Amino acid sequence: MSEALPGMPEPPAPRPPRDAAVVVLVRPAEGGPEVFWLRRETTLSFAAGFYAFPGGRVDAADSTVPVQGAQGEAATLRVAATRELFEETGVLRARGPGPAAAALREARAALLSGARPFADVLATLGLSIHAEDFLDAGRWVTPSFMPVRFDARFFLVAVDAGTAAEVWPGELAEGAWVRPVDALLAWAEGRALLHPPNHFALQALLQSPSLEGARAAMRDAPAAEGPGAHPVQFQRGVRVLALRTPTLLPATHTNCWLLGNGELLVVDPGASDAGEVERLVAHLAEFAQSGLTARAIFLTHHHLDHVGGVGPLTARLQLPVWCHARTADRLDVRPARVLADGQVLTLEGDPDMHWRVLHTPGHAAGHLCLLDEASRAAVVGDMVAGVGTILIDPPEGDMAEYLRQLRRLRDLPVRALYPAHGPPLPDGPLALEGYLAHRAAREERVKAALSREPHSLEDIAREAYADTPGAWPPVAERSTLAILEKLAAEAEARSVGGRWARAD
Repeated sequence: MSEALPGMPEPPAPRPPRDAAVVVLVRPAEGGPEVFWLRRETTLSFAAGFYAFPGGRVDAADSTVPVQGAQGEAATLRVAATRELFEETGVLRARGPGPAAAALREARAALLSGARPFADVLATLGLSIHAEDFLDAGRWVTPSFMPVRFDARFFLVAVDAGTAAEVWPGELAEGAWVRPVDALLAWAEGRALLHPPNHFALQALLQSPSLEGARAAMRDAPAAEGPGAHPVQFQRGVRVLALRTPTLLPATHTNCWLLGNGELLVVDPGASDAGEVERLVAHLAEFAQSGLTARAIFLTHHHLDHVGGVGPLTARLQLPVWCHARTADRLDVRPARVLADGQVLTLEGDPDMHWRVLHTPGHAAGHLCLLDEASRAAVVGDMVAGVGTILIDPPEGDMAEYLRQLRRLRDLPVRALYPAHGPPLPDGPLALEGYLAHRAAREERVKAALSREPHSLEDIAREAYADTPGAWPPVAERSTLAILEKLAAEAEARSVGGRWARAD
């Protein structure tokens, strides 16, 4: 992304959330209760690469299936929960004669292919859904700034010891029974990213001696509206508070990352709005009461949607600013520490977390990333985005250098990427490879738009972005110019009086 450009359209109204149902499936085991979790494929539009519980959106046909002990919305949500659980795990939580395994597999395949509706599956197998088998366990709504939103109702479902669950190829990459303590350890080490509802449910299961106690805790979620209002911890020591900023659409917020488990590094407080700054200050005060004290402000680069709150925050909290020299010369405040590639930042209270500074120019001359040397998590600013794309805007934007830095990050290696806009990217190398492939494909389209006769930047951009009708012309033109300058440096394009042609 980048800061907002003049004339940018107004952001659209937030999309209404879709109704969804999620099943926390629990079975007894010798080492303590186990829960079934799964990892979603990285190609999905929502929760890509995250670990989650079985679930999905409510279908219109779900309202036609009867439920013993429930009517209306309560019944429809339980039907959706039953169907999604069956589709994603093969576990059919319904009462009646126990179908043979072969019949269940056949019914599941027919349901997934669309050959048979769920109502027909249940009727054929002689099964019925009972409301008491799906315990209401809370409600979470995706925050308004996310491009895909759900109003998700959680259900706690207990099954017998030894119940088998199986993930089939498709939207899911893997699934397994896991003890909550082991799942939370993987989360703490950055090996498994979790959205707040799923993390909260695992904590409730770990801390409660009974299923009913876990259910009560899950229904009492303190931040049920999601990460829009409260900081979210995606792995141990990596928290985010999304702040509304003047950024480039489709993003409307910049992620302010709060790093550490004793002292906190406040990364990119980009909100210039007084209310947003006040919200950040209030959360930092809450953290201070629990022993997490803000140590400094770290800036990935100088764009307004990353530094908008620096002045008010330094005035209120007297926090020092740390940044690269090419960012320091753009600020209205004097930085206390100028950082360079290879330096390591260690914060008090967390001797195991060491953040290595990476100088990654291309989007901005002073752009910095941070890499945790233990978990390989990387806070990457505007190198990649979880929503939208990154604008390389000449003259400071340098496409060739940006691509070199993408390859550098990919080869380090990294694990999870924490960008400035949108959700985290759990598979960092795959995301970076995707960015490189996308940029290469766009470059080929720009090359194809060139001819021996010079053409205007506008004409070349229009042809190069013909496959993206929703692209805003000023952004397409700036990105095309960055590619043309790269091609000119490689003797593949030439500029003729402000127009562009093939070099040959």
